[in-house]
Amino acid sequence: QVHIVESGGGLVQPGGSLKLSCVVSGLTLDLDYYAIGWFRQAPGKEREGISCMMSSVGDGLTYYANSVKGRFTISRDNAKSTAYLQMNSLKPEDTGVYYCNARPWVGPGDYWGQGTQVTVSS
Repeated sequence: QVHIVESGGGLVQPGGSLKLSCVVSGLTLDLDYYAIGWFRQAPGKEREGISCMMSSVGDGLTYYANSVKGRFTISRDNAKSTAYLQMNSLKPEDTGVYYCNARPWVGPGDYWGQGTQVTVSS
């Protein structure tokens, strides 16, 4: 059974940094056969995609929402079956629950974690 666990959230002041982790367990294929996405949902708003990486190679296969471009960096370590989201220069509007998603390139499957809370406030 595929299981995803996000961690690394917390309370941080504006301008601070956090690094989120996404550990994916229960996969029968290498993590590089999965696209990784990070999403967030602020109170009263719909969930939005903020970053995506198709594989571990090629910068052209990454995506960043305009709201986080230049501040957030997505990465992955397939040997550890773990993805990361480095968040710098955090703003109050970055506050929300952050979710990790893994989807295989072929075949069925769309896996989500339970989310981790990020709060940016002075």
